[in-house]
Amino acid sequence: MTEETVHWADVIAEEALARGKKHTVASGITPSGAIHIGNMREVVTADAVFKALRDKGADARLIYIADTYDPLRKVYPFLSNDYENHIGKPLSEIPCPCGGHKSYSEHFLLPFIEALHTLGIRPQVYRADELYKEGKYVEAIKKALLNRDAIASILEEVSGRELEPDWSPFNPICNECGRLNSTKVTGFDIEKETIDYVCKCSSNGTVSMNGGGKLNWRVDWPARWPIFGTTVEPFGKDHATAGGSYDTGKRIVREIYHYEPPHPIVYEWIMLKGKGAMHSSTGLAISINDMLEIVPPEVLRYLIIRQKPEKHIEFDPGLSLLNLIDEYDRIEGDKRAYQLSQTQGLKPSGIPYRHMVTAVQIADDRGFDYLLTVLKRTNYDTSDSDAIRQRANNARNWLTKYAPLFVKFKVQETIPPQVKSFTKLQKLALSIIADELEAGMTGQDIHENLYKVAEKTGLDGKQVFETVYLALLGLKSGPRAGHFLSSLEKDFLVKRFKEASKQVYSSA
Repeated sequence: MTEETVHWADVIAEEALARGKKHTVASGITPSGAIHIGNMREVVTADAVFKALRDKGADARLIYIADTYDPLRKVYPFLSNDYENHIGKPLSEIPCPCGGHKSYSEHFLLPFIEALHTLGIRPQVYRADELYKEGKYVEAIKKALLNRDAIASILEEVSGRELEPDWSPFNPICNECGRLNSTKVTGFDIEKETIDYVCKCSSNGTVSMNGGGKLNWRVDWPARWPIFGTTVEPFGKDHATAGGSYDTGKRIVREIYHYEPPHPIVYEWIMLKGKGAMHSSTGLAISINDMLEIVPPEVLRYLIIRQKPEKHIEFDPGLSLLNLIDEYDRIEGDKRAYQLSQTQGLKPSGIPYRHMVTAVQIADDRGFDYLLTVLKRTNYDTSDSDAIRQRANNARNWLTKYAPLFVKFKVQETIPPQVKSFTKLQKLALSIIADELEAGMTGQDIHENLYKVAEKTGLDGKQVFETVYLALLGLKSGPRAGHFLSSLEKDFLVKRFKEASKQVYSSA
């Protein structure tokens, strides 16, 4: 394998192996809103490196930490105004928006975990609220409180910002108002494992180090690395800026927790074409579950894995998505990326997505059995009905939500009105095509024959193709002609072209 063909995940795995054979690859996010494909870059990147480590014989595990104890920062566009009362409270302690889950955080986290499984990613999932309540952070909290001044010096020195004199690495949850963004630590007892506080709501009290609050982010992140034995972790470029949370985290974990920071994988954003980086808080995002309705899971993985993490991905759910799926189906891109993109779910149907987009529009609403009939006309293997059904559903959803107008069509039940303006040469072309179709032709034969028809009639190729599409769709363009015509019932085609060539359509 040459240097040029080594996949980035394998390079990172080799670098990590210099640390030893035992590895924990970590990923995580705050479930404050619908988790979108921009967020997915982190966990897919982590999974690719995890698989690369396993392929190299490492004793590796993949974990996912959901920051469910983070506070709700504002009322997002998708929330009702009632959530104004919950700003500052931990996400795990806030009511579910739909009423069907035990908390706000579970409302967004559970669909995400389900999507991960669909993508073939099965990490050990940890919830921050449970970790704090179970006491997993107690020793880390004690060290942080006892080393408050040293941590403050690191933060000020590395980040360049000045902390408040009463700054504390711990944020207590107020016993009265339930918020953790409005409290200040006034004292603590290491033996009793308690922390005293005052709150802006005018109350004061004492909380336990077991779930009575949490470390703030710049301390929480490095504190968790030794708890889980994290050795590799991807994170967004916002954390990787000079003086950012990874820079401060490296110092804190080495000097306070005496642990070597994980191997960093800095990733760029996934941009929505023409609109910028995705953010669920602004509504500019496509959720993972919406994406899995239109694209096979292995292709969604491939979208991310084929590109180096430090390069941004411009995602276009329109026509470019068809090209990406075709690239994946033909295994024309990065072979290692293709390998790392495999899932344990349904195998691809073997029918190109682009052709399925054509087939489902021909079948229209005439049922799945008729779709199979359409596919059989072009000699595709239709034995794996489950895989075909999945890809057909993907194609229909894509047509409904993201397909450009010029891709959409409907075979007209009656001769379109445009036929009445056909020239004698156009009608002659249709008559010739009808006779030749009656004799039987493959899709490729049909495509090549249309150019021969152009030569026979004196029309140019474009005019012949337009004539065919107008006679069937009432449009000047349509799907690739050969496969399209071979997917239609031969008797219907012959009858339509013969009728159109005689211009039997009445303008009355």
